Amino acid sequence: MTTFPFTEDSPSVKLVKSSNNNDYRLKPVFGFVDPPGNAPLEITRTGGAPKEDKLVIQWAPAPADATDAQAAFPSVPADQIQSLTVPLFAR
Repeated sequence: MTTFPFTEDSPSVKLVKSSNNNDYRLKPVFGFVDPPGNAPLEITRTGGAPKEDKLVIQWAPAPADATDAQAAFPSVPADQIQSLTVPLFAR
């Protein structure tokens, strides 16, 4: 389990993606983060040959009336989405 700090001034909606969904499980994939806050993330490697993969964390201002992060994220304009790419290395 790890946490990612969010320093935005308003509530954010987040999405976490992996380049290798066969060998990694991510929980939660979608979520809301209140400012300033931390977003917990559980990363589990299930198997497979070692290789370089990546994790992409995307976040944006949450729509004011949003109650479901998975439904809200696609409605965010692309120019408001920020992202961070994290390399994953299995040995």
